[in-house]
Amino acid sequence: MRRPAPRSLSAALDGLAATLAPVTTLARVQEIWERATGPAIASAARPSAERDGVLTVTCEAAVWAQELHMMAGDLVPALNAALGAEAIRELRCRVG
Repeated sequence: MRRPAPRSLSAALDGLAATLAPVTTLARVQEIWERATGPAIASAARPSAERDGVLTVTCEAAVWAQELHMMAGDLVPALNAALGAEAIRELRCRVG
């Protein structure tokens, strides 16, 4: 009888993390944030709260907060497409 090879630690931890992660809109947005917004935005801003479809994004500088506010018309549909649902209706950007 052959035994299967042991799983890698990273595969085991990924499986465990998936079962422990909260199933909230914020958690889902944080998961897809870089893929939906791109690496430049993801490095300068992060989703920090969500309530009733309003996503609060904390930016590293006021310039980024203003830029994301102006880009909201493109970002909200991109986030909803990545989420596979119309979960986000508005972005609020703040510096933090």
